[in-house]
Amino acid sequence: MAKYGKWVGLGLGWAFGGPIGGILGLVFGSMYDGMQSGKFEYKEEGHPYGRTGAPRTQPGDFAASLVILSAAIMKADGKVLKSELDYVKKFFVQQFGEKLAIENMLVLREVLKQNVNIQQVSLQIRQYMDHSARLQLLHFLFGISSADGHVHTDEVEEIRKISGYLNINAADFESIKAMFYKDIYGAFKILETTPDANNDEIKKAYRKMAVKYHPDKVSHLGEEFRKAAKEKFQKVNAAYEQIKKERGIK
Repeated sequence: MAKYGKWVGLGLGWAFGGPIGGILGLVFGSMYDGMQSGKFEYKEEGHPYGRTGAPRTQPGDFAASLVILSAAIMKADGKVLKSELDYVKKFFVQQFGEKLAIENMLVLREVLKQNVNIQQVSLQIRQYMDHSARLQLLHFLFGISSADGHVHTDEVEEIRKISGYLNINAADFESIKAMFYKDIYGAFKILETTPDANNDEIKKAYRKMAVKYHPDKVSHLGEEFRKAAKEKFQKVNAAYEQIKKERGIK
């Protein structure tokens, strides 16, 4: 148990209840018998702290959500390949470091064996995770989907469904998608604007997105997540610089 103590102890406040708590109970129960004490019991009515005064999202809550939804993306095309597991491990290492990546991969392998109701899981995340953290979660899912350099239609559609359950609007979905799957209007989609916008509108769109995607928005999740959020923020800046260069905006 000690080997997984840090992962379990990272928070997992609201994750202990509801669908996510039920999934983690099965996962940790299969990983070691000592965890089958009812601590992860499925609570149909909500999380263990009640419906009011929900604790702020902790790193462990976010990590649990990422692992479970990553499993859904990997299974979207009906099969999970070793190459996909290798790509996801590499992604976790790049984002969070070797130790946390190994722990997450052990949990992921068990989650992949479960039949997960993604709608229920996503609705729980939506209830207890703030909008900025949900956007970062979506960014991670696209990163995993595109990790092998290919566009997977089934995976993108699965992310679209998850995005809807998470109450992320279409503009935000297209903005993050454009950071990974390029088209001629990608820079405009990232800024949530259109090619017919004038220069002042472009500047206004950039300022709005710079605030929305600033890494400090997820700083409460820990330094690993804040560092990862910088990638999204940098893509907003790159999109703006591209449009400025094309239009000669000063």
